Amino acid sequence: MASSKKVNKQVPSTTHKDEKKAFWAQPGWIAVLLLVLSFVLYANTLQHEYAQDDSIVITENMYTTQGIKGWPGIFTKDTFFGYFKVEGKDRLVSGGRYRPLSLALFALEYQVFGDSPKAMHFFNIVWYGLTVVVCYFTFLLLWRAAEKKPEADLPASAHYLALTAALIFAVHPLHTEAVANIKGRDEILSLLGSMGALALVLRAHVYKQPIWLPIAFVVFLLGLLAKENAITFLAIVPLAFHLFARTKISQTLLYTAPFLVAAAVFLLIRGAVIGWDFGPLSGELMNNPFLKYVNGSWVSFSLSEKLATITYTLGKYLQLLFVPYPLTHDYYPRQVDIMSWTDWQVVLSALSYMALLAYGTWALFARRKAAFVIWFFIASLSIVSNLVFPIGTNMSERFLFMPSVAYALGVALVIDRFFIQNQRVDWTKLWAITGLIVLVYAGITINRNPVWKNNYTLFTSDIERSPNSAKLRNAMAGELSSYWLKLPNRENRMEVVQEAIGHAKEAIRIHPTYLNAYLILGNCYNYTAEYDKSIEIFQKALALDPNYEQADINLSATYRDAGRYYGEKKNDLARSVTYLQEAYRRNPTDYETLRLLGVASGISGDNQSAITYFTKALEQEPENAFAWYDLGTAYMIAGQREEADKRLARAKEIDPLIEERRKQKR
Repeated sequence: MASSKKVNKQVPSTTHKDEKKAFWAQPGWIAVLLLVLSFVLYANTLQHEYAQDDSIVITENMYTTQGIKGWPGIFTKDTFFGYFKVEGKDRLVSGGRYRPLSLALFALEYQVFGDSPKAMHFFNIVWYGLTVVVCYFTFLLLWRAAEKKPEADLPASAHYLALTAALIFAVHPLHTEAVANIKGRDEILSLLGSMGALALVLRAHVYKQPIWLPIAFVVFLLGLLAKENAITFLAIVPLAFHLFARTKISQTLLYTAPFLVAAAVFLLIRGAVIGWDFGPLSGELMNNPFLKYVNGSWVSFSLSEKLATITYTLGKYLQLLFVPYPLTHDYYPRQVDIMSWTDWQVVLSALSYMALLAYGTWALFARRKAAFVIWFFIASLSIVSNLVFPIGTNMSERFLFMPSVAYALGVALVIDRFFIQNQRVDWTKLWAITGLIVLVYAGITINRNPVWKNNYTLFTSDIERSPNSAKLRNAMAGELSSYWLKLPNRENRMEVVQEAIGHAKEAIRIHPTYLNAYLILGNCYNYTAEYDKSIEIFQKALALDPNYEQADINLSATYRDAGRYYGEKKNDLARSVTYLQEAYRRNPTDYETLRLLGVASGISGDNQSAITYFTKALEQEPENAFAWYDLGTAYMIAGQREEADKRLARAKEIDPLIEERRKQKR
């Protein structure tokens, strides 16, 4: 029978003197190490371009590109307003977004460095490195609060656990989306403000220095202004004091007060700027993943389908924390499919969370540190889970940026439980464990970073991992169709555009009313001179949305291009005129359509119609030398020499080399 005698906990035998000699027990040097590590991990992003949503917050945002002059607009409008530039479109995602801090920094960098993605990537790494360091000091303060000995040195095990947690957080591959993509800075700043404020109130408690409380208020408010996710620290902070510092309720409330006040101020500002109306749920699949296409219309998931799908994504988050593979930036419909409670992944996820909740509840009442990890994870994940409110997508790896702090700390606590408590410490074994985890994660991170170089590398890489995403299929089609225009070799160009057509068709199969996919597909058919197919696709887009302006414009252009093609390439004048007349009917002010109709009329011998069309073309571009020359030539053919000479003289007045240029054009 085993002895019931209690085994005394063995602490590291490192003495006070020895501990000071240990590099990993010197916080100042460790902070430098973590900063250097952050740069090493993400140095290969410094040559990256803009990618993904950088256009929304930087390159195509009218406030960011104004530099600091854009700050008033950034702080007084929805975050997406500067991109859409139209009232209402910035609220496509339910509830709107108010995250001005990162945009304000982008605008400042734009002011100082100009349109420089390199500078912005550099500062992303800087902010990330600072976040890693702040997390490290916060972990140390948590253990110091637990020790209740502010002046004494922490045991070596506490230094090891804090550093291990910080290292795991620093190298975790899930962070590539937040760091390698410039737009991800909102995630970084939000966590930096939240953890920084927690560190400040812990310091105020440990060292009895209340001066840090108002500073914590300011820091947390900045975190909230970066991204709303920081508000989950209203639950995390009291948990930290309850489980580590073991404070009384009155003290816990005192140290939580700066967070409560900051949250109230933020909500008042947010409400004043973008209002309190969350509006109805979006009816567009790309902004509301819980829709399905039934009998020609979109309907909402059943409650069972919605909960099963959300449960699946929650399980996927757990898997990615432990095994971050494969990584992708896109989990839009139907990469995450409509799930049911008969799917084993859903059942496994539900059982996992039930176990977490059960153990977390027990550990909370038992005041175990593990409860902090579990409830930190659940609280920070809840706001992006689609359970609290709709977030516009199924899931995203960047949403795990804040919850990954709990994961990193949890790994450290597991090591503490099985390799430190109740046994003599084998530092070689412990550092081997930490080193192995760090090396594996760091390798995946560094290898993943190049994918974020630009949209082309991102989309072409992740399409293999997210083949069922309508959004990524559409993005691939758009990127390839743009890439097609830059290719000189016609054979290769056709291969590229055919691939783009395949992606656009697949996007439409997944999302039958995807307007942008129809637009891209119509454009691609135009590029391959399949004009009738192009016209058919644009007409379908307009049938879905008669107010789709870009489809209307492109349809008119396609009729014009078809007219040019059948006239110049196929010598089918009748068919050419049919297309051109339809283009004219749709857009009677298009210069090129009018010019081509003038040419067609002249070829068919209808000189008066040629003069009429060339005159209308000239009205659209009165400073165009070619327009004057065409009209003069039409008068000349019609036998009106005096009128012809006037127009031809004007053409030469605008461009003395007009005749040579006309020969070159031929």
